[in-house]
Amino acid sequence: MPDLAQLLRDTMRRRHLNAQALAELTGIRTPRIRVFAVDGATGPIRPTEQELHELAHALSLPASTVLDAAGLLPVGTPGS
Repeated sequence: MPDLAQLLRDTMRRRHLNAQALAELTGIRTPRIRVFAVDGATGPIRPTEQELHELAHALSLPASTVLDAAGLLPVGTPGS
């Protein structure tokens, strides 16, 4: 499973979205999305679980995929 940064970059590229467009879809500020796309969930600015759900919805990805990429799915959870 790719990390959150890679997942965001790949999915944004496939959907022809930049950070600003994704920010408009989610309500998450553009600078935060840029940081998530560079540092993933382990950088100095970490996404909240709510932000991860919003990103999943906006990118038409299963929430479990995004949570797993962010390292937030507990062991034994389907999809992990």
